[in-house]
Amino acid sequence: MNRRTVIKMLGATIPALYLSKNSLGMSTWGKVPFNPDWSSLENYRVPDWFRDAKFGIWAHWGPQCQPERGDWYARGMYEEGSDQYKYHVEKYGHPSTFGFKDVINEWKAEKWDPEALMDLYKRTGAQYFMTLANHHDNLDLYESSHHKWNSINVGPKKDIVLGWEKAAKKRRLRFGVSVHAAHAWTWYETAQRSDKQGPLKGVPYDGKQTKADGKGKWWEGYDPQELYVQNHPLSKGSEEGHTIHRQWHWDIDTGVSIPSASYCENFKDRTLELIDKYNPDVVYFDDTALPLWPISNVGLEIAAHYYNKSMKHNKGKVDVVINGKILDEQQRKCMVWDIERGQSNKIEPEPWQTCTCIGAWHYDRRIYDNNHYKSAKTVVHMLVDVVSKNGNLLLSVPLRGDGSLDDKARNVVEGIASWMSINSESIIGTRPWHTFGEGPAQQDAPELHAQGFNEGRGKPFTSEDIRFTKKGNVLYAVIMGKLEKESVKIVSLAKGATDTKTVKKVNMLGYKGNLSFVQDHNGLVVRIPEAAPQDDIGVVLKIS
Repeated sequence: MNRRTVIKMLGATIPALYLSKNSLGMSTWGKVPFNPDWSSLENYRVPDWFRDAKFGIWAHWGPQCQPERGDWYARGMYEEGSDQYKYHVEKYGHPSTFGFKDVINEWKAEKWDPEALMDLYKRTGAQYFMTLANHHDNLDLYESSHHKWNSINVGPKKDIVLGWEKAAKKRRLRFGVSVHAAHAWTWYETAQRSDKQGPLKGVPYDGKQTKADGKGKWWEGYDPQELYVQNHPLSKGSEEGHTIHRQWHWDIDTGVSIPSASYCENFKDRTLELIDKYNPDVVYFDDTALPLWPISNVGLEIAAHYYNKSMKHNKGKVDVVINGKILDEQQRKCMVWDIERGQSNKIEPEPWQTCTCIGAWHYDRRIYDNNHYKSAKTVVHMLVDVVSKNGNLLLSVPLRGDGSLDDKARNVVEGIASWMSINSESIIGTRPWHTFGEGPAQQDAPELHAQGFNEGRGKPFTSEDIRFTKKGNVLYAVIMGKLEKESVKIVSLAKGATDTKTVKKVNMLGYKGNLSFVQDHNGLVVRIPEAAPQDDIGVVLKIS
């Protein structure tokens, strides 16, 4: 049996081998590119840089921030009677005459300064930065030759992705892009509707407008159907209300409208161009598993291309990351699992990521006015908890439509930066210990369901809660709150406990000098000097 036959027989289960000819014409073994199937993608390994990074900042910023009325605005503005619909009618006019394409035209990003913002983000200790490349609103925020509706041609007339990329790489931050546009087909279906009551009852919204309707208007020469992609029947149940989440997985049994082959291919072309032109280190897909799976293979094709491209430029090693949601066990080997607005309650065997925002995913002025941003303390506690369980935290910092960072959001970021300037060594480059922590909060940690959304459902952390990370022979114990006592007791470090060695030295990050301690069969008790720094967020004990 020759080698080609062996490869053909084993190709589905061992896609990491191939036969090639060397310069002398002799057959040699080597690494094969990834194929667009799950069994091939299982050969992926998460790069060390991502495992070390632990913390990233995300600019979930695009034209839906312009109205400053919260997330999913481009869908909600077409839902008669909703808050965003009422706001839109009052601010812009009726969606039959002023649709989301016209909101895009209002978005100029005139105060956007990626260089100054990246300086701030760098000070937080973040190791990677991610930008929105497109959202469900289907506007590409980069120079796209496959999609005329992009930020070079309309809106700000700027290459948003390029601006962020240059600023991030200049500061040696890894760079990522998030891609959400696969769902525009169903997400925009509300734009096909019309009012069911009132003076404009039955007058269609602009979701069915065509290129011919633009004569003499600002968008003359542009086809709204390339943006809205609504020249198709509605998904079953769409007119009755909220079916989008039930149909998110492209399960045909739900009655979801199946995208055309040309739509799927166009999405692939746009995404491959994004990858090839901007060379991201991370691609985040806001999809179950991969985009348009299982009704189309294009998501698998994109993933294989991305990994192969990285192999080609990294001496056969894949050095990039794909984030996907709601992954089964096999799929978690193929990419990095992302949990939206939530976290695991255990140490996960594979590296993972949670994504959250200090406010709304798209800017909402009401959150600012009502002082509802997450505090720096809340963010740091989430970061520490996630890292103790083998995860990374990707944090979105809301920007106004004009690209500016408001003063309250800035204060949150500054607070994170202040804590990380002292304690980042307990976060960056660490790995989980045999247990992630101890204390009352873990006893009531909420279970994880679907893609996440268990954030804030557990008990708040206090100084009774401790989270562990390690780096080599050093163990870090993060006290999750302001110290209320003269000593700290760590039960997990009792003599004879699992994976516990004799403690030789204890320090506190930000404090010079060793701390006195006693280790016995009840635990490690560390005395905290009066002169030690007090931090409302928490302090870190460095244990050798």
